[in-house]
Amino acid sequence: MLGITSFGAYIPRLRLVRAVGAQANAWFNSAVLAQSRGERAMANWDEDTLTMAVEAARDALSGRARDDIGAVFFGSTTHPFADRQNAGLLAGALDLPEAIVASDLAGSQKAGTGTLLAALNHAAAGHRGESLAVAGEHRRARAGSVQELLYGDAAAAFSIGRDQVIAEFLGSHSTSVDFVDHYRRADSDFEYHWEERWIRDEGYMKLVPASIAAALAKLEIDGASVDHFILPENTAKLAAAVAKRCGIAESSARDGLLGNVGLTGAAHPLLLLAHALEDARPGQTLIVVGFGQGCDVLAFRTTEALDRLARRHAVSGSLARRKEERNYQKFMAFNEVLVMEKGLRAESNPQTALTTQYRHRRMLLGLVGGRCTQCGTPQLPPADVCVNPACQHTGPMSPYRFADEPARIKTWSADNLTFTPDPPAHYGMVEFERGGRFMADITDYDVGAVSVGQAVRMVFRVRGRDPVRGITRYFWKAAPVYGAKEA
Repeated sequence: MLGITSFGAYIPRLRLVRAVGAQANAWFNSAVLAQSRGERAMANWDEDTLTMAVEAARDALSGRARDDIGAVFFGSTTHPFADRQNAGLLAGALDLPEAIVASDLAGSQKAGTGTLLAALNHAAAGHRGESLAVAGEHRRARAGSVQELLYGDAAAAFSIGRDQVIAEFLGSHSTSVDFVDHYRRADSDFEYHWEERWIRDEGYMKLVPASIAAALAKLEIDGASVDHFILPENTAKLAAAVAKRCGIAESSARDGLLGNVGLTGAAHPLLLLAHALEDARPGQTLIVVGFGQGCDVLAFRTTEALDRLARRHAVSGSLARRKEERNYQKFMAFNEVLVMEKGLRAESNPQTALTTQYRHRRMLLGLVGGRCTQCGTPQLPPADVCVNPACQHTGPMSPYRFADEPARIKTWSADNLTFTPDPPAHYGMVEFERGGRFMADITDYDVGAVSVGQAVRMVFRVRGRDPVRGITRYFWKAAPVYGAKEA
């Protein structure tokens, strides 16, 4: 049996209240007032498509062996690098084996479902181990545009294999049509959008139903038997209208999460699929549609193994972890739509030593330290001498991954002089419960709510951006755990 063996998702903690953005721009474009309701997921300044993808994949792989992953496919229209393998960076941050297939998919909103199809095809071909399909999106939009408030940031991930399948893959149908609802040139920062009514009437209500009908006929699935219908929609109730046209019950259309997350681009069909799997029961049929210059239609049926899968953080956990953000200027600054005067302290911009980065890639990307082979003491970075004064054994250490280890803040400081896009800068000594410590930046904090002894989890984030040389530096930071719902 071929299909999904696990799933995960990640939505940033920050939620921009749409009303503040709409009110700020209504003087110029009153149409944005129609987007005043609800909130949208907002990436922190040190989050991007890659960091969110890492978190979603960590969720999917929680409690699972990573040595069995033989391929990683990473879909997005906003990969951090145009000419550097983003899927390779993702695999490195997850500390997956280097003997692995890694591939990026881009160029269309179908990149998310395309990623899922690529992973399914790879596993179906009989290659070693499971495949990992990950999609993430962090789209920018012009200030005052409808898209600025409609969009959201998120990522979702799925492991694909043949053992302990929680959702059997029934088959798919794809079409490719140059129906241009929007586009973005390679040298552009923002998308250009066509008329909404045309997109709805000609795209969603003609092209999409035709693809779904072809898929149902091909796979011999009765539309009335579909339990979860997943179609990213840019307006409420559009998915239900498409479902009705295809003979699928309107009640089976999944909530598009427009009111509390936003439209997350290529990641959205996978995000909604992860959300559906949280609610699904064994024996249910799911139809997933990716729309963008054609359609991908995928069908799954859940199995008894779904009830045995350990609970994921996924969409529900991310939704519960929200923090309201009412500062619209902060949102614009984080998305580099508003150019801020950063001051002299921001001008220090050392060149990234790519040779050093390569030699220490496992420590820098995967937060892998060492463990003494004599006494078992963990330490970061790894060294040839054990830090345990009672041991001090010399010789190579065994690799030890700190990224998933529970940790607490031992010391911390809030610094208003050190430059950060979100002052004050927080950093301190992080001590891991099973041994080992190091000085780390602190992120996703609430000012005034950081304390010694506070539980933290390590997260892969942007360490800095070099606009001169066009490189983004990544490393691991400590994120405080505020309550059990964030654990």
